[in-house]
Amino acid sequence: MPIIEARQLRKVYGNGKVALDGLSFEVRRGEVFGFLGPNGAGKTTAVKILTGLVAPTAGEARVFGLPPGDPAAKARLGFLPEHFRFYDWLTGWELLDFYGRLSGLEAGRRRRRIQEALELTGLADAADARLHAYSKGMQQRIGIAQALLHEPELVLLDEPTSALDPLGRREVRDLIRRLKAEGATLFLNSHLLSEVEMVCDRVAIVDHGRVIRAGLMAELLDGSRELRVMVDRVTPELRARLQKIGSVQQAGSTEVVLAVADPDAAPLAAEAVHSLGLRLYGLVPAQRRLEDIFVQAVEGEAQ
Repeated sequence: MPIIEARQLRKVYGNGKVALDGLSFEVRRGEVFGFLGPNGAGKTTAVKILTGLVAPTAGEARVFGLPPGDPAAKARLGFLPEHFRFYDWLTGWELLDFYGRLSGLEAGRRRRRIQEALELTGLADAADARLHAYSKGMQQRIGIAQALLHEPELVLLDEPTSALDPLGRREVRDLIRRLKAEGATLFLNSHLLSEVEMVCDRVAIVDHGRVIRAGLMAELLDGSRELRVMVDRVTPELRARLQKIGSVQQAGSTEVVLAVADPDAAPLAAEAVHSLGLRLYGLVPAQRRLEDIFVQAVEGEAQ
């Protein structure tokens, strides 16, 4: 059974705004799932439905096979929202103790888990500092610590690296990999596509309230290659020949970038250049990035 199931979710707010329009996806146990989309795509609404904060207008969602608002489902879920506010007069330890009590952790286990969460997020030395003295990155990490405090089976992280510097982002990536290795399932909503590409097993790209592309990360990237063709000059005839080999993504005066499905397209491109009497200066195959796939999917949806 998938840990998360969303079936034809639709959400229409009171002002008539359609936030979700037939959204369907599932998250499998033990994977890191990336949930991506431009601003206004419906990602936040979907997360609120999965955490039981908002009810859908139509469709159905299940978390651990239960309605999202069911206390039994919430007890197995950890959540860090994108916009959070903590009681900044508390210390880091006091904040985690407060959330530990809300989670029903008994005293001995609560103390142990607070210490482990602080060490895991690199905040052990700041445990007794007031939150108002924390930097943005430290506040982000204490938020992650509270999401992990009760050892949830499913962790929803909404923009977990948005306030972190490169070192902090790497630490969160390592943390995500560690949690996955320990058997947790992670649902990651992030606009930092390079981060998603490095840690996620599977992704869904959302726009206008529905999934427009989804699949295993390895398969999406494996099926999306680029070939950079560098010549002395790009002519209309060359563009036409190359268009038969792949999809022209960019074309300048001396360079054409092709999206190709087969890496063996390189010899065909070389033949096309030489047949037109042009000089070939380079053929550079490259794996396309998740950002390219994301832009292509969203722009294709807008057309």
